[in-house]
Amino acid sequence: MFWGLSCSGHCSALILLMVLWASTLHAWDGEHSSEAPRAAQPKLMALSQRLSQDWRYGAYLDVGGIVNFNFPDNDRWRNRSTTSRHNQPAPNMVAAYMRKEAVASSRWGMEVGVQGGYDTVDFAFLPGEKKVDGADMLRHVHRANVSYLAPIGNGLLVTVGLFESLMGYESLSAKDNANYTRSWTADYSPYLMFGFNVLYPVNDRLTISPFVINRYAHLSYTVAQPSYGVKWSFRFLPHLTVQQTLYWGPDQTDASLEFWRLYANHIVEWKSEALTIAASYDVGTENVAHRPDSPRAFVMSGTLTVRRQVTDSWAVAVRPEFYWDRNGRWTGSEQFVKAVTSTVEYRMPSQWGTATVRLEHRYDESTGAGGGFFRNGEVAPGVPRLAAGQHLLLFGLLLTFDSP
Repeated sequence: MFWGLSCSGHCSALILLMVLWASTLHAWDGEHSSEAPRAAQPKLMALSQRLSQDWRYGAYLDVGGIVNFNFPDNDRWRNRSTTSRHNQPAPNMVAAYMRKEAVASSRWGMEVGVQGGYDTVDFAFLPGEKKVDGADMLRHVHRANVSYLAPIGNGLLVTVGLFESLMGYESLSAKDNANYTRSWTADYSPYLMFGFNVLYPVNDRLTISPFVINRYAHLSYTVAQPSYGVKWSFRFLPHLTVQQTLYWGPDQTDASLEFWRLYANHIVEWKSEALTIAASYDVGTENVAHRPDSPRAFVMSGTLTVRRQVTDSWAVAVRPEFYWDRNGRWTGSEQFVKAVTSTVEYRMPSQWGTATVRLEHRYDESTGAGGGFFRNGEVAPGVPRLAAGQHLLLFGLLLTFDSP
């Protein structure tokens, strides 16, 4: 089954998607060959027009420059997987994709994409757990899935493969977020999921989506057993939506039920054309099998994101947050983090795409037995000095191109 797959399984799934895509192109090319009768030309033109309307494609480049005022010797942000390289220009993300949505008039959908950059290096792993075979290659898969909209009730959408996470408020791509740097909550909950999910709109307000995936972090390998979850979203008012995602599964090499991870993500969002206010609260727990006496690990976090569109081009955002990793199971360090991030954005659209410039400041404070951020100097050979606080000032350039 797919949840036990290592490199060979992931690759087989990806190869299957590529074969389906190639067969589509082959059929299209065959119908457009020079030997096709002239009588078929209007039909071929209609097919070509429909394909161009159904398929979307795009590309994305994210380059950041982050000044860390601790000036650590290793130029790294301790315990973080995204925007972690400081005091140097950093190509954090480059990506390209093609996708076709499953709709009532064309029920099959597909999405394929590739990615690279520093933000893709460590985004899909669990601290202390080994990686799947071929993880260094598989991390370059942006998304790869097929979907089908079944004519059941209000429309039942089934998606299989690697898809956007059903948990959390922020994306791996900075362009999709209010701030350039991601929150601590985002970095330690899944950005992508590998498995299948079913989405069903019960009515115009309530949507439910159960899912079965290989594990919490799809490129870490623990056991060949699936994890389970469900997401529901309810629109109380035209601008107010509440959603919750529950996850339960084995994320250690000991798959006994007493060691399964339970994690819950809650989001309340008010969204209008000019103003977005989103509050997120997460809580998770599991017994740690490989530690003496199997202590119960516990994590809790919260963020408040406020974004104001001032003009068509200018926007501002602020995000206070906290993150408590009591046992160091999620971040690798026992710590309590408080942070505030402030962002100014200027967007320049054109016929070729959109260029977005962001200027951002954030302050993080980490306390606790394992808390702290790298700073310049060493306390002993090979042991870097740590500071409780960290100021960052960054400039981000985001270039996006999406087909009409």
